[in-house]
This record gives sequence, structure tokens and C-alpha cells, in this order.
Amino acid sequence: MASMEQNKPDLDAATTASDGQAVPIATEQPSGQPKIIQSSTQDTIPPGVQRTPFTHPFSASSYPPKTPLTDEQTMKYNSLYNTVCSFTAVPITATLNSPVEPITDAERMWLTRECLLRYLRATKWSVPNAANRLMGTLTWRREYGLSKLTQDYISIENETGKQVILGYDNDCRPCLYLNPSKQNTKKSDRQLQHLVFMLERTIDLMGPAQDSLALLINFNETSSGQSPSLAQGRQTMNFLQNHYPERLGRACVINIPWFFWGFYKLVGPFIDPFTKQKLKFNEEMRLHVPPSQLMKTHGGEVAFEYSHDTYWPALNKLADERRKLQEERWIKGGKRVGESEVYLKGGDERSVGEAIVNGEKKAAKKSVKMSDENGVDDITEKVQGLQTAEVPAQEAVKT
Repeated sequence: MASMEQNKPDLDAATTASDGQAVPIATEQPSGQPKIIQSSTQDTIPPGVQRTPFTHPFSASSYPPKTPLTDEQTMKYNSLYNTVCSFTAVPITATLNSPVEPITDAERMWLTRECLLRYLRATKWSVPNAANRLMGTLTWRREYGLSKLTQDYISIENETGKQVILGYDNDCRPCLYLNPSKQNTKKSDRQLQHLVFMLERTIDLMGPAQDSLALLINFNETSSGQSPSLAQGRQTMNFLQNHYPERLGRACVINIPWFFWGFYKLVGPFIDPFTKQKLKFNEEMRLHVPPSQLMKTHGGEVAFEYSHDTYWPALNKLADERRKLQEERWIKGGKRVGESEVYLKGGDERSVGEAIVNGEKKAAKKSVKMSDENGVDDITEKVQGLQTAEVPAQEAVKT
């Protein structure tokens, strides 16, 4: 199978589906390093105590190169893209014969190019399985009530700082710290909702060329009563693997107590082999996270102090701003299914809609040249067609 040239932007290209509709080819990377939303010139640890999230990776971190898609993978992406474009309604629950409601703009925005690719990789490039799982996740997000998990509702769970988003690992993955010893509530559904909420905020803070996170778990001073129950462990594995596939880039666990291994032996069978490869037990976290981005309590150089009144509003304000910018870019790009996350997050990649229009213009120019060479007297009509191609992206190709 032929592969596309790495680090070459092919977003001008477009292929044609069986119904004649132009479909963007799923190339994954622009050339050069992407720009970071709201980046600053800060590249060293700020003086004093850190009480708010870092807004961007430092130079010690770098985005990993993207592997270009093969021709076969591109074909499968385009097939899944056409299937997802046909989604018009989503069940409100996972029960059989559940009522359905029209798909929302927020759900269509969630169906990005990279989202589709994550589900394809998770299903070993099975288009039918990926489509079924995407619809399953859309249903789960409705039934679980993600839109109702507000910062005020979740706030009590994080009053002690038992989960903190701070810094980026070597590959620019945002780091989500889990500190079980700071457990402050009794076992309940809200504890799992808290984790889902923080996963969503971590995703908000991902840069334009990174779509996975680093999980940093420190069991220091944790008692057996503070660890999650077996049922919670299974539920966590279920929604991580089924509804956040390919999102876990690395998981580092340190200061592991004896009772953890018994728990891991019970939940281990529910963890797929590929995820197990990402788990690092009792390794120095400095090997995976630059010291300038890592808390001192975890072997780094950042003097972090959790103050709920300071950290919680700062985190949510930053995440809200990122989501608002992404929504504005999605609307500007034509409100398309299959939009580029690099574009949405402020990277140096054009919107998929703009790429399709440019591809159509190139095809029209080629047609004009051929007509000129063949002496066909319709050059004026072809040139007028080029002018028509300047219409907004959402009108040029419907998704």
C-alpha cells in the first residue's frame, strides 16, 4: 500500500464518494510546528507558588510527528465520513427502541476528523464497527448527561485538589493528576462524573497537534478505604475504552500500595492489551514529564499549592475560553462534520471546507486548461465556474 509523504499538507486534495459528493482526504498533519492557542513567551517555571494551570507546553516538550495514512486507511476514513454525515438523529438512551432526537450542532462539532480516526484505530480500521461505536458514544454522552455536569455541580468533589490538570508531558500531552489520598467524599455516582468532567477539561486544554493525555497517579499516603471500588474501576474502564478511545497516551503510577495490586488483578482483565502497554508503574515521572512542568510532589520542580477558590475558577475559565474559540472556528469553517481539530484548536491548518473549495477550484482550472488545449469554446463558462467556487464552504459541499 502506498503511503502519503510525511509532513506535507494534502488538505487541498478531495476525493469523490459514490454519490458524487466531495469528501476531504484525511491527511493528519500540516508542515512545521502548530501554533498554540493563547500561547505566551513564558518558557520557564514562574516564580513563587503555582496555583493555576499552565496555558501551554514549554520548549522542553515537543509534538510527536504524525504518521501519514496509507491509501487504504484514507479510503476507510472517507467511507466512515460518508456514513457519519448521514447521522440525523441520536437515541436518548442505550435501551432497545429508545426514542431518538435530532443530532445537535454540538454533537456534529464533536465528530471531527481526528475523532473519526480515533474510533477507526480503536476498531482496527473496521468502518461498520467504528460507525456503531461513534453512535454508541453519542448516545452515552446524552444518557450520561455530560452537558449537565457543570463546574458548580462538580465543585465539591475537587475541593481538596484530588484531581488537578497541570503541565504537559514530553509529547505535549496535558497532565491530569489523580491524588487518591485527598479523597473527600463518599463513594457515589458523582465521583465518576467528576473524573468524566476532568477528562473533558483536559481535552479542552490539548494543543492543536496532540489528542491524548497523560494520567499521573500518586498513591502516597493513600489508605485502602480511599481507593475506588471494584464496580467503580469497571465503570471507569468501560467509559475510557468505549467512549474515550485513543485518548490515554500515557499513565504513570507511583508509590503503589500493596492493596493496589489486588485491585489491579481484578480490573486487569477489563483493560485491553494496547492500553496496558501505556501503563508505567513506579517509574520516575521525570522520565515522562519535563521537571519544569511537573509538581515537586511527583519528582518535578513546580511548587504547586492547591487552593480551590483560585484553581477551580481559573481552570474552568481557561477551558471555557478554549471551547468558545473552537466553536467560533467551527462556525466560521462551515459547521462541518469531519472538521480538523488542528484548525479548531488554532493550529496552522486550514478548515476542511476551505480545503475542499480549493480542491474544486484546482479541478476547475485543470478543466479550463484542457478545454483551451482542445479548442473547445467554453472557456468563459469554465472561468465563471471558478467564480462560483468562491461561495461559502458550507454551500460548496454539504455535510
